[in-house]
Amino acid sequence: MGALTRVTGRIAVRNSGTMRIGSRVRMWAKANPIELTTLPGGELVIGDGTSINRGVCLCARAAVRIGRNCGIGNDVLILDSDFHEVGHHSELRTDVPAAVVIGDNVWLASRSVVLKGVTIGDGAVVCAGSVVVTSVPPYTMVGGSPARAIRRLTPTEGAPVPASEAGTPAADALGSGRRA
Repeated sequence: MGALTRVTGRIAVRNSGTMRIGSRVRMWAKANPIELTTLPGGELVIGDGTSINRGVCLCARAAVRIGRNCGIGNDVLILDSDFHEVGHHSELRTDVPAAVVIGDNVWLASRSVVLKGVTIGDGAVVCAGSVVVTSVPPYTMVGGSPARAIRRLTPTEGAPVPASEAGTPAADALGSGRRA
């Protein structure tokens, strides 16, 4: 646990793996507890300056890595495994879990869900209630179920498009609101 990390409310911690929580992380769990879980061999990393709201559930069977200065809204769910087969709730599924990686300065709005194998690039925004099943490019706003690109974010919105991506057909399509 890093320096100056603050917790308000209740947090349920089930750690059978490794947890690393950075400096100045804020967890607000006054109304509903936050759940942090690692299964044997799992790794959960929360970067410096990240803020986590009430009702969030982070569960790592392989790895869940959250970058610096992220905002995680109320009731967000981040899972790196399917966990069990339909109808067999007491048995762990034999599928291979896949790491979830969330970049720096990402905002996951309320009740969004991020599922196994997803990487969310730096500066991305996931709209409220979205279900993210595929990776999200940096500086992209996504929404819906399943989540789809809505648009590129501009420097005036606080998330500049990297020079390496500016002018590409996909970036131009996202910037204009058209599908790539």
